[in-house]
Amino acid sequence: MLGIRLASLYAYVSRGQIRALPDPADPRARLYRRDDIEALLERKNRQSRPAAAAATALDWGMPVLTTRLSSIAGGRLAYRGRDTVALAETASLEEIAALLWDCEAVEFRGQIAKPVSSAGSPIDRAVAALAGELPTAAPAGPPTLRGQRAGRLIRIIAVAAADRWLADGPLHESIAATWQAPAAADVIRRALVLVADHELNASTFAARVAASTGAPLAHALVAGLVTLAGPAHGGATGRVSALLEEAARLGDGAAAVDARLRRGDDLPGFGHRLYPDGDPRAKALIAAFDIGSLERSVADAAETTTGLAPTIDFALVALERRFRLPRQAALALFATGRSVGWIAHALEQTRSGQLIRPRAMFTP
Repeated sequence: MLGIRLASLYAYVSRGQIRALPDPADPRARLYRRDDIEALLERKNRQSRPAAAAATALDWGMPVLTTRLSSIAGGRLAYRGRDTVALAETASLEEIAALLWDCEAVEFRGQIAKPVSSAGSPIDRAVAALAGELPTAAPAGPPTLRGQRAGRLIRIIAVAAADRWLADGPLHESIAATWQAPAAADVIRRALVLVADHELNASTFAARVAASTGAPLAHALVAGLVTLAGPAHGGATGRVSALLEEAARLGDGAAAVDARLRRGDDLPGFGHRLYPDGDPRAKALIAAFDIGSLERSVADAAETTTGLAPTIDFALVALERRFRLPRQAALALFATGRSVGWIAHALEQTRSGQLIRPRAMFTP
């Protein structure tokens, strides 16, 4: 398939670009992952045709930016080279913010000037809350001030998304307490860490584009939030909730999965293009609590029928249902945690001094 010598194949394996597995039928032989080989072929094809590479760069294609913040390789996610699943074992979102923002200890303190309206989704409330910050928002300052300023913005988003006033203290504990679910505090901590950044997803790209124009942090956060509101991005948690509600009505997870597939519908919350062997964030989060029997039956049926494993969206909704958190709590946690990554990318983009301005190809 690759048209290369055996030595070149071994070189790709040693660099982690192709995964090799033992052949159960022959201990002297090795098997090579077909999806890795096909991905490598696609990359080589794009590199040989620059126009094609450029045309597909915005659709899960060739990297268009460099970053020191997060990486996805070999089925793993890392923040500044540190495995995210391992970080989620003990780290708080505040510690992840300090890591990604490259600054001293961060505290998410301060309150918004007036109570948050309960209208709309967590994203709508967060955007409305940030509106009060926009007239006075200042460009990123020195690192010591940057963490304090950015920490306040995260606090504003958390209060708005959670739709409650939050007491001082670690953010995960404050959110769990205000949602009257103290038993969920540690799982919420893990969830916030696991969603803090995810390379160049749509909302992060929007935040970087805004920051590249010189817009201050609050404006970049609004760009990320409104992009997250789309059904193909943050709306995934709502679609997972609808799937689980359908399973509850039918009283059978397998029946709900079968009904979806028979209708030709997709299975929201299952299968991720960057993780062919399953989303490690979802696996780590689900392992941290006793998932409900209905959610388990849906996950088992989906994996048995399609081979697709749960994504972080499914895990967040399972968390929301297991601890009886407020409706759309999954989206609130996603928006709050991901805001840390948006700020990190906005700051990195600002330091680069580069305006993001891609070109378009006109077709009559």
